Amino acid sequence: MKKERVGRVVSNRMAKTIVVEVERRQRHPLYQKFVNKRSKFHAHDETNSAAIGDLVKIEESRPLSRKKHWKLVEILKKAET
Repeated sequence: MKKERVGRVVSNRMAKTIVVEVERRQRHPLYQKFVNKRSKFHAHDETNSAAIGDLVKIEESRPLSRKKHWKLVEILKKAET
């Protein structure tokens, strides 16, 4: 089973590559307050179709380069410009 994540595109300046920021809410172990944690993933975008601000779904794949281990599955919502 491949992992899937949903996040926002924060960069599309590289050729056929996007940077997706995934945010998750986690409860603090001592204070029990919710804390937002963010992770950035480099994903392969074959058609260069994703723009900054788009909500996208990415899926784990074989290593495509040193940092790129994810690929774009679909664009869930286009950014409002």
